[in-house]
Amino acid sequence: MDIAAERIERLHELARAAAAEGEPDRARYYVRLARRVAERNRLTLPRSFRRFTCDKCDAYLRPGDNARIRLQDGHVVITCECGAQARYPYD
Repeated sequence: MDIAAERIERLHELARAAAAEGEPDRARYYVRLARRVAERNRLTLPRSFRRFTCDKCDAYLRPGDNARIRLQDGHVVITCECGAQARYPYD
């Protein structure tokens, strides 16, 4: 595995842990750092990372805490507390 991919994975774990501990600003910092590493190394972020981060405010999303999950016809709608919505097909 590439060093950049390993670092992105580690930042994902750190963001998840920070969000679980109730530190959203630190989780947001880790998300921004992971996005920057991916951009500089021309990597795509893992699907699990993309699905649990807000594209607008870079928050790490936790369903029921700072994100609302709704199921609609053939897709999932995730709404962040900043108001941004993401739609994904059923997998």
